[in-house]
Amino acid sequence: MDEGRRDGHPARPHRASRRARVLAQQLGLGGGRPGAALVLRPASARALLRPRFEGLGGGGDRPAVADEFVAEDLVAVALLSVNIKGDAALEILERRRARLHQLLRRVPTDVALADLTVDDVGDDWPLRALYRELRSIDTIGKTAALLARKRPHMAPILDTVITAELRIVKGQYWGPLHAWLTTDGKAHHRHLLDLRDAADLGTEISALRVFDVLAWMSGKGYTRSGGPAVP
Repeated sequence: MDEGRRDGHPARPHRASRRARVLAQQLGLGGGRPGAALVLRPASARALLRPRFEGLGGGGDRPAVADEFVAEDLVAVALLSVNIKGDAALEILERRRARLHQLLRRVPTDVALADLTVDDVGDDWPLRALYRELRSIDTIGKTAALLARKRPHMAPILDTVITAELRIVKGQYWGPLHAWLTTDGKAHHRHLLDLRDAADLGTEISALRVFDVLAWMSGKGYTRSGGPAVP
């Protein structure tokens, strides 16, 4: 998922902008703002956020372990039904520990995706280098959850429900999502934070996690009432 790219070439700006608009349209977001078509209720939102994934052991981005992958991170992603096989786990925790540590150090924990410029998220973006390193591990499987665990303010969760709902083209998600979050002076990013605060979810929950939940709810057929649609 070298996001924003296809066949090794940068996605064209107009294509990224178009995909950003599709993100809003697929969620049914009135006025282009997230949450207009769905209700984010405190109880259901907390359950959908998978708080154990975010907070297990104090969180993957806590200072003591922010710049290295630890066993807790592999357990945490398992809570999202992501299975890191034994050989891949040893590669992450032992054989490539130093290399992954170097890469993680280049990705700050206190910067949100919406705080970056379009140049920041280009091919030299450290998060891309980290992603590529993980993807080079045989049998690694899905890696989005690992990135989301370590950098919750910068990396979105991506699963089959969200991929289908947003009609994500392989290699084109980070760029369009960044464009959408930062449009109109980061209006969408701020509104996601407003939704988080209105649902009393706590400031430790990132805007990206709210977006993940809204996209998942839409894909699962949740309605404005906050519950799943009835066939």
